[in-house]
Amino acid sequence: MATNFSDLGIIAPIQKALKSLDITTPSSIQEKAIPALLTTKKDIVALAKTGSGKTVAFGLPLLQLIDKTNPTIQAVILVPTRELGQQIQANIEAFATEIPEITVAAVCGGVPIKPQIKRLTEPTQIIVATPGRLIDLIKREAINIKQANYLVLDEADEMVTSLKEGLDEIIKELPNNRRTLLFSATLPGTIKQLVQNYMSKNPTHIEADMETVGHQGIEHQYVVVEPIEKLEVLMHFLNTRIGQRGIIFCKTKAAVNKLAKNLAINKFSSGSLHGSLSQPIRDRIMGQFREGHIDILVATDLAARGIDVKEMTYVVNYHLPDVYEVYVHRSGRTARAGIPGYALTILQEEEAKEIKDFEERLGISFSKYEKADAKSLEENNTLLWAKKIFKTKPNHTVSGEFKEKVHTVFHHLTKEELIDKLLANQLS
Repeated sequence: MATNFSDLGIIAPIQKALKSLDITTPSSIQEKAIPALLTTKKDIVALAKTGSGKTVAFGLPLLQLIDKTNPTIQAVILVPTRELGQQIQANIEAFATEIPEITVAAVCGGVPIKPQIKRLTEPTQIIVATPGRLIDLIKREAINIKQANYLVLDEADEMVTSLKEGLDEIIKELPNNRRTLLFSATLPGTIKQLVQNYMSKNPTHIEADMETVGHQGIEHQYVVVEPIEKLEVLMHFLNTRIGQRGIIFCKTKAAVNKLAKNLAINKFSSGSLHGSLSQPIRDRIMGQFREGHIDILVATDLAARGIDVKEMTYVVNYHLPDVYEVYVHRSGRTARAGIPGYALTILQEEEAKEIKDFEERLGISFSKYEKADAKSLEENNTLLWAKKIFKTKPNHTVSGEFKEKVHTVFHHLTKEELIDKLLANQLS
């Protein structure tokens, strides 16, 4: 077992950059993938859980394999979302701080294309791209990947649709002798088909920490609720996690908007993220979440790709995912960098039977989350009501004369007496 990156063949300048980033011990996928990339010329299929360090696993070898004297694009990294693309670009640039001759550019959808076209006129050895934007740039003849020796498909299982539609166009622009490196958290049938169609006949297969595909270090729980109490149970749970950061997953954009509105009304520190939001709004929400200005993100599955926040302590499945692999990606947002995580799934009665299928398919074990009783839910709702009052901004348009009349009604009460009466009124 390698205890440091020098054992894996990583050169001193990159080791120095890693040390400054406090990355000192290789993860399992890094131990297996880095030597395979550096010492062989075979295609690679690497399966590792979300959050296990796949960017380091392919990013470090690419930096060593790139010809620093050649200013053309030599590696193409395809990703499912702009957020993940930006994250990978930032990570690789951080790994390359001691190798300034190598430059990285992200060309992803959701933002104006003209600045990207201008950026591509400058020397660039590595590009990180979403499939659709890369195809657009190819059609405009604004990018040349004909000398790229490496194609990386990161989070491949999240790009199935876009890859199926556009990979042919990308592949025909690449040299026939390129190496293709596929990294994924799961390997559904559609990805196996991609491997057969676009990779060499006998690629190197690597798996790391996949004995429990649903992630080690995560506590999985579920709670069965009536439809009418679903929101109340969620808010009771969130009140037990005040100050912690987490993501709540919904199936649809409409559900995200509805839930986010309810959380905002109840004064939870939250924001929403889905594909219909403009890119500037998505960037702003993501920035607020990463910087800790908001604690809760309500999101659809694809919108949450690329979120890598180490302090994320929990994930809530407000809606059960339709596909087993999606559960892996959702719960993988927590338990990053070896920190324990927690995933709660909120179910309705007719969905409860599906838990056994998820356990068997993913090799994980769910325990039952004890739902708060009616009294606790009522008390929680009252606390939320009190917080709502506390956070309500004064209405300065009310006339002083009218305010005085109201004040006269309450003026003889102590603070404690006023609170008692307000509580009695609310609870009645």
